[in-house]
Amino acid sequence: MLKLYIGNKNYSSWSMRPWVLMMQAGIPFEEVMVRFDSFDAGSAFKTALAGVSPTGKVPVLVDGDLVVWDTLAIAEYLAEQYPELHLWPREAPTRARARSVCAEMHSGFGALRSACPMNIEASLPDVGALALRDKPALRADLARLVALWQQLLGEFGGPLLFGRFSVADAFFAPVVMRLRTYALPVPADVRAYMDQVCGLPGVKAWMDGALAERDFLDFEEPYRLSAAR
Repeated sequence: MLKLYIGNKNYSSWSMRPWVLMMQAGIPFEEVMVRFDSFDAGSAFKTALAGVSPTGKVPVLVDGDLVVWDTLAIAEYLAEQYPELHLWPREAPTRARARSVCAEMHSGFGALRSACPMNIEASLPDVGALALRDKPALRADLARLVALWQQLLGEFGGPLLFGRFSVADAFFAPVVMRLRTYALPVPADVRAYMDQVCGLPGVKAWMDGALAERDFLDFEEPYRLSAAR
């Protein structure tokens, strides 16, 4: 059976992508959660991954003797192993579009990632409002995200980005979590897409797991710590 190494569900946006993809697609796998303690070289997290991942990061997919790291590589491997599931859209031009938007998410939206780290359990609308007010790059990222989603939803008819569930929805699921936590303002059609994503069984299962952890880490909670002082 495939084995997927992940971090804390409440915080690990990168881990969420392949986990949701596999769960939603019905691909059986064994989950191995490696708890975040710190990311220092001698941390328990790094030690646990030392013999698994060459990068010392999650997620990592293990299939027998094969180790696949990086979320895009994992998605491509799964798509090749399970072609009947059509994890990418069926038509070649549409697949290219889907790969493009996933690559943009993979390498872009740095201001959104920095200002609004994933924290599914938290509700931080005040933090979101201040960040949106004070960070032009965050406003630009949000505008790009809204335009991208609206274009795809309009072109492919929804309810998901390319009509039916695909790798793209798994890749943007952590962004949906961020928009919810920080209450960033979005138009009604984007809000409807977010609701669709949250209703997917794979996403709901991840969210339920995140809420059940109750494992709050100081270095992942800068806003709530500063608000308490």
